[in-house]
Order: sequence, then structure tokens, then C-alpha cells
Amino acid sequence: MGLRLQLRKAQAEAGDIILLYGDESEALTHPYLARAWAKIGVDLRVPAPGQAKKVAMIGSLDHATRQLIVHTSPTKRSSDFIAHLEQLDLIYGPKPGRATTPVVLVEDNGPIHVSKLSLAALETRKHWLTVEWLPKYAPELNDIEVVWHDLKAHHLAHQTFLDTEDLDRAIHEAVAALNRERGVDPLAKRRISA
Repeated sequence: MGLRLQLRKAQAEAGDIILLYGDESEALTHPYLARAWAKIGVDLRVPAPGQAKKVAMIGSLDHATRQLIVHTSPTKRSSDFIAHLEQLDLIYGPKPGRATTPVVLVEDNGPIHVSKLSLAALETRKHWLTVEWLPKYAPELNDIEVVWHDLKAHHLAHQTFLDTEDLDRAIHEAVAALNRERGVDPLAKRRISA
């Protein structure tokens, strides 16, 4: 499978296909503690009132542009995965007067991806969307895993959110910030160092 993904990456970099890595994750209203410090012998404490609530994130990472597309929901169900597919329809799906580039979506065999409802939704998109199924228990093959970690450890860390609406808003702001960071061309402002 790793060799097949390398071939797909080469195709995406050549512009022959659009390669998307898809997966789901979740964020909590209670803070993620990442790279925090406290005095020696003192426990680090961050106020976290009430019970932690979560927001599910179903997303896809475009291999070539490194842009993250996320659908948030209170649940991780097949209907939420289909709502994310509808997001992909708007961005990558066929439109009149526009050439369609084939899209390859790399997914794991999670229950929300292989349910009857999800497979039917994928079948209706087979004229422009192909799914590459990852083997079970192989997150190291899915490039989006690193992005989920970055999103949580750098953009959502050390914050307590009042409720799920506040967390949902913060997720979308964090995704926008992450996409701006990843979209910056490091060679756009070249200068000669002395």
C-alpha cells in the first residue's frame, strides 16, 4: 500500500489527480495540554469547569495544496461523512464549463466510511471520485494524522471553551489559520542574506 500511495503522490504533484487524505478526529471543550511547563514539584493546573464535551471533525487534506477541509458535527456518523462529501462536491466535483480532475480520496475502513449509506454516497460520485482504502490499523499511511495533531497541539491547546458552539467556532478559526500557514510560499519574498 505504501508504494501505491507514493505513486498517487507523484500523480498529484504532476497535476494528474487531486489526492485527498480523509479521516475524522474530535476536539474537547477542556484544554489540551501540549508543551506546557510548571515549577518543579508543582502540578500544572488549568481550570476546566464542568464536564468535557466534544465536537467531531471530519476532514480531508489536499496533498498538493496542503489545505485542510473540515466538517464539524456533534457526532461521527455516516450522515456526517456524507455532509463532508458534499463539501468536497462543491470544491472538487464536476461543474459545467470546468474541466474535472480525477480525485482520489484515501480513507481508512472505519465504520462511518463503509456503512451502506456511505458506500451508496461514494458510488454516486464514482465518475470523479475514487477511494483508496487503507489497511486496518495503519494511521502512519494517512498524512492527515499529522495535521490533526498540529491543529490540536498548536491551535486548540491550552484553552478552555465555554460550550460546543464556542469550540466549533474556534475549530473553524484554527483551520483557517492553519491553512494560511500551510499556504504561505516560503520563496515568495526572497532576499539575499549578507
